[in-house]
Amino acid sequence: MVFGFALKVVLISCSGALAPGPLTTATAALGVKGGWRSGFKVALGHMAVELPLIVAVGLGFAALLESQVLINALSLVGGLFMLGFAALMIRDALRAREVKPSSIGTSPLMVGVGLSALNPLFLLWWATAGAPLIVEALELWGLVGLAVLYALHGWLDYVWLSFIAHLTWLGGLRAKVYGALLMALAIALIVFGLDFTLYGALGVRLLPS
Repeated sequence: MVFGFALKVVLISCSGALAPGPLTTATAALGVKGGWRSGFKVALGHMAVELPLIVAVGLGFAALLESQVLINALSLVGGLFMLGFAALMIRDALRAREVKPSSIGTSPLMVGVGLSALNPLFLLWWATAGAPLIVEALELWGLVGLAVLYALHGWLDYVWLSFIAHLTWLGGLRAKVYGALLMALAIALIVFGLDFTLYGALGVRLLPS
């Protein structure tokens, strides 16, 4: 029973944790200079949002997360957050010089918090795909089940984001590679940011959903 639940959580969690998106893109950018530690800090910020969210869904607040007004507002604010972060990345890419890991202008921890709390797709994932896992965990172990669920799910975020950050650190050891890599990631984040902003303001998607 426990093994079956654990396997289910890991497999379903991969659909969210390993999917390309703003958080992965930003982590890759921060990892260029900060290495795996940046990815680990992003995961910490992500956890600061995700753990209370799991508890909230477990207590019956899933319907609130599906509110269209809330989704639109989060999309708009989150999209603007992504565009601002991308602008800082472009600034450093154009400088193309050795800079400190914190030079992008914000901490990995805050990036993890911001790109999680302001991402309606992340919130919806827990209100929909993740909700059955929460219900099953509660049925099996009560409130303790929420801790079990997060332990089974959360390690993926830490491993994945630290791994992504380490990979881009290896690729960004040279200044020219650093500038080109950061610019490419900034462009990707701009696309995500525009998609979120357009959806929040006009209900129009730039990317296929």
